[in-house]
Amino acid sequence: MLPYAGLNATIALSILIGLILSSAFSAIVVYAQELMPGRVGTVAGLFFGFSFGMGGLGAAVLGELADHTSIEFVYHVCAYLPAIGLLTAFLPNLRDIKTADTAPSPKT
Repeated sequence: MLPYAGLNATIALSILIGLILSSAFSAIVVYAQELMPGRVGTVAGLFFGFSFGMGGLGAAVLGELADHTSIEFVYHVCAYLPAIGLLTAFLPNLRDIKTADTAPSPKT
């Protein structure tokens, strides 16, 4: 929706997008910490370092793409990037894993 919005709507959408992204980051870190209990600091440091590094690489790649095409093209490409979030449907359900680990084994 962002590439097709006017100036005032772009400002409002940018604020909304920023809030959504910042709220999701803490949930991602907590999810990763549950996957590696006892390594809370390591996981948090890895995610902060990885996210800043990927942000820098993404900015460089998008800048290069803008140099070869146009800024409007990059703006339209970025409008579809949130669809990558649909891949979270393939993440494992930790509740099912924990209940399977704690369930008593059937007697044979």
